[in-house]
Amino acid sequence: MSSKRKILESLKRKRLLEIADGEEVELPQRRALEPIRAALIAQEALTLDAVLGYMSRDELKAACRELGFDDGGRKKDEIRARIEAFASGDMPLFTSSATEEPASKKATTKKNSTKKPTTRKKAAKKAKAQGNLGFEDKLWKAADTLRGHMDPSEYKHVVLGLLFLKYVSDAFEERRERLRQQVADPASDYFIEDEKERADELPQILEDRDEYTAENVFWVPKDARWSKIQAEAKQPTIGKSIDEAMDLIGAENPKLKNVLPRVFALPGLDKHRLGKLIDVVSGIGLGTEEHRAKDTLGRVYEYFLAKFAGAEGKAGGEFFTPTCIVELLVEMLEPYKGRVFDPCCGSGGMFVQSIKFIREHGGQRDQVAIYGQESNPTTWKLAQMNLAIRGISGNLGGRHAGSFHQDLHPDLRADFVMANPPFNDSDWGGERLREDVRWKYGVPPIGNANFAWVQHFVHHLAPDGVAGFVLANGSMSSMQLGEGEIRKALVEADLVDCMVALPGQLFYGTGIPACLWFLAKDRANGRFRDRRGELLFIDARKLGRMDTRVHRVLDHADVASIASTYHAWRIEGGEYKDVAGFCKSATTEEVMTNECVLTPGRYVGAEAATADTEPFEVRVSRLVKLFRSQAAESANLSAKIEASLRSLGL
Repeated sequence: MSSKRKILESLKRKRLLEIADGEEVELPQRRALEPIRAALIAQEALTLDAVLGYMSRDELKAACRELGFDDGGRKKDEIRARIEAFASGDMPLFTSSATEEPASKKATTKKNSTKKPTTRKKAAKKAKAQGNLGFEDKLWKAADTLRGHMDPSEYKHVVLGLLFLKYVSDAFEERRERLRQQVADPASDYFIEDEKERADELPQILEDRDEYTAENVFWVPKDARWSKIQAEAKQPTIGKSIDEAMDLIGAENPKLKNVLPRVFALPGLDKHRLGKLIDVVSGIGLGTEEHRAKDTLGRVYEYFLAKFAGAEGKAGGEFFTPTCIVELLVEMLEPYKGRVFDPCCGSGGMFVQSIKFIREHGGQRDQVAIYGQESNPTTWKLAQMNLAIRGISGNLGGRHAGSFHQDLHPDLRADFVMANPPFNDSDWGGERLREDVRWKYGVPPIGNANFAWVQHFVHHLAPDGVAGFVLANGSMSSMQLGEGEIRKALVEADLVDCMVALPGQLFYGTGIPACLWFLAKDRANGRFRDRRGELLFIDARKLGRMDTRVHRVLDHADVASIASTYHAWRIEGGEYKDVAGFCKSATTEEVMTNECVLTPGRYVGAEAATADTEPFEVRVSRLVKLFRSQAAESANLSAKIEASLRSLGL
């Protein structure tokens, strides 16, 4: 009996109905338990993975017992991974006595489910629309299969570390091969005519560190090169070899000192699976000139960060801001030239998107200076690696540190501040900063750092600087502990330029609704029209689409719609118009009469109702036909299920 069938047979009617509705499985009826269960069991396209995604922790533990193995563990992801590993016949990447299975037990092979062509077409279309390379998902699935029970928060350093090592090795080997060709090329400055002399000098040239660093290629010592790693992939000492390679590369390249992960020699890491992962990574090109031009590793790295953020849930939000949010912030602020600062930079997504924006709009990359800070040590390392793989130079402070208590850029006045600080952070040490110079608009409450972040951003703005950042929705309307007074002071100082209400489910692991704030230090500086005394409100809560069952994304068209509205409003002669239910240009006086509550829904009004032009008779006729068609299909499915049940002797 398949694992999927056993698990479905252990679930109650309510959960089975939830699965059927979520996976769009047609049911013959919704009352009797057995026909519902039979319909789901018969649905070949319904995978075990999909079923597990709907189950509670207690149901997953019960499934473990039903399948005959240990149900230990507190985290849903760990229990779920154990069931998937059991069904696929894979051993875990991390072994533990708590999860060991009896040697006599045979693993059940999961049935291969065949997706409908239309599903594949939709997936391909979505990948194309999102700009994916096409193989990221396959690479992710291969890597994730090898994860076993290892926690995503730990496994990301294994995978991303290997990807980075492969990248620097590819770039190094390409430069090495280029030097070999140049020495034998009469048209090259490196050409050595005498063959004996060429043969004698070539080894020295190929091992000349300066020949690589002069071309912005990281120097990779002999014992750290991918060819050596790949050759030792099946050895039990492979973890130690990779850690040593990371140390060697960090020692030879100051930018990478104390940045690269050393997690590969951990005793619990299954070296057999690690070897398989090396084989997977070996099969892709990452650091060659062709792949650098396509930003192959950058896009794979970003894709993996998003996947790990989703897998980690709430913790994932600490190092990764959804790409569509970063894209929206950058498109609205347009950081063509100047100093870009993110004081809670996570893995560096704001910087990467800023450079991408400049490249796509024909700007010059060297006209932007990157400054950042990050308090989490492992996340700070991720950011350093994220910038390094794209050749982006940035000042991230030289070490990890919290922005409130250890400001590593105290004298910086940035042209652009972009950030996604922790929502409603209550553990920010505010009791030690009651007299801080940054609190120009009011002392933020000890129990919530939202307006500490806002004033930290303002403090670091240049005289004509602009800021765009994410905050929890409560920041727009809260009156508790002086927050309303701080917000009023910001409005009175004419700092607030635009407010954007975002749709729900955009962020990983949190259901807290969020919004975007845009501040401008001088709204009459001549770059745009004089916007003093005005605020733009945009209600984007109805935009976006569900990318997964629990996660929403804004497509490029959504981003363009919001950004173009803001741009049309702020430029001289822009063709901006208020749109009921979407956007409204309000005066400061109007905002003051609303007690400085900045929720867009309060100002934009209701969307104009769409007239229903379908005649009543036509609608009734259409609905009757639809009902009869669905009733006939229901009867047909019921007959098939009954026949299946009879064949089983039920």
